[in-house]
Amino acid sequence: MSEQVNLLVVGEGGREFAIAKKLQASPHVKQVYCAPGNVGMSTVGVQPVDIAETDFAGLIKFAKEHDVAWTFVGPEDCLVDGIVDDFQAAGLKAFGPRARAAQLEGSKDYALNFMNNYGVPTARHASYRDQTAALAGVDQFSFPLVIKENGLAGGKGVVIAPDRETAIRTIKEMFASGQARLVLEECLTGQEYSMFVLLSNGHYRILPMAQDHKRAYDGDRGPNTGGMGAYSPLPQLSAAARQQIIDEVVEPTVNGLVAGEYHYHGILYIGLIMTAAGPKVIEYNVRLGDPETQVILPRLATDLFELVDRALNDQPLPEVKTSSQASFGVVLASKGYPQKPVHGQTLGRFPQVAGISIDYANVAGDQDQLVGNGGRLLMVETLADSLQTAHDRVYAYLASLNEPECFYRHDIGAKAGLTTEN
Repeated sequence: MSEQVNLLVVGEGGREFAIAKKLQASPHVKQVYCAPGNVGMSTVGVQPVDIAETDFAGLIKFAKEHDVAWTFVGPEDCLVDGIVDDFQAAGLKAFGPRARAAQLEGSKDYALNFMNNYGVPTARHASYRDQTAALAGVDQFSFPLVIKENGLAGGKGVVIAPDRETAIRTIKEMFASGQARLVLEECLTGQEYSMFVLLSNGHYRILPMAQDHKRAYDGDRGPNTGGMGAYSPLPQLSAAARQQIIDEVVEPTVNGLVAGEYHYHGILYIGLIMTAAGPKVIEYNVRLGDPETQVILPRLATDLFELVDRALNDQPLPEVKTSSQASFGVVLASKGYPQKPVHGQTLGRFPQVAGISIDYANVAGDQDQLVGNGGRLLMVETLADSLQTAHDRVYAYLASLNEPECFYRHDIGAKAGLTTEN
């Protein structure tokens, strides 16, 4: 493709900010639109569009009117609800799995059955449709016990119950909140990693790996969140262990997608734990993760446009080239996140500092007077020659801010041996 094209990104958060920014930087791209986007996107030349991500008809109309070559879908709920199916029915190209394949994220039970069918290693598990059976099932597991809501929960529908009393209470609360099915799983131990695979109907490329930090507070304490920070690469993961993940997890997963005739064109996130018995999958996501996207895309030396464009057109995929630099990012979140985040707090204007990038998410207002508009507000990210240097640069920036209605974790990267000087 020689002439420059227009693209559309669907979504509004930090993940979509990073995707749109990376695509806008491609020499093949004229203009990236993001619907609905956020006010921070103008800082990287991306044009927000006032169309809700759930308004599939409106998005299709916009894509046709603005000669959009293809659309990159960010959020999981849109994929589960069939946005790619609708775009294809309208004769448009959209990067992401169709609704059937999106059930790999939309239903924990569906994903576990897929893993069982195609020999993908995972935790011992059982799913339950009613409270009585789930309560009885608790005694089939030891503690701590992982309890998962079956459907989409924005990364927050998981409770690790340390004892029977907590497990019983959690199960009752989840069913009382309207859950139709729960999954109980053994609690795996080991380091957790994020593997991102770009798929083109059985052909694939592996993007840079990252490690996310799900718990809200330092020391992996507090409730699960959508993610409080991430970094890449992973010095604690050996080349041999990475290859083991590819052989034992990625290959059977991709082979299963082909055997099941999913015709998958999109990103598959594989969340896994490297246990003493080898890698085991915790979950699949059918899109890029947030906040991992914000640290892996800056390290991607291959043009993201070329990767996606070739995948959508079933052309040979280019090799993935990765920067030798390290990427590190920390999320600034509203006080009270994830349970009851503060809204509307004055954030002001974030200072521009050499080497620091800000990927905006839940913000409103304008660049001179930003206000908070949700849980995770933005991510402060940088590239540096070492992880420790990147870590120090990000935390120095965060320490310089005066945002009393916000908080962030101070120990991102501790599992990679990074240290914070107090």
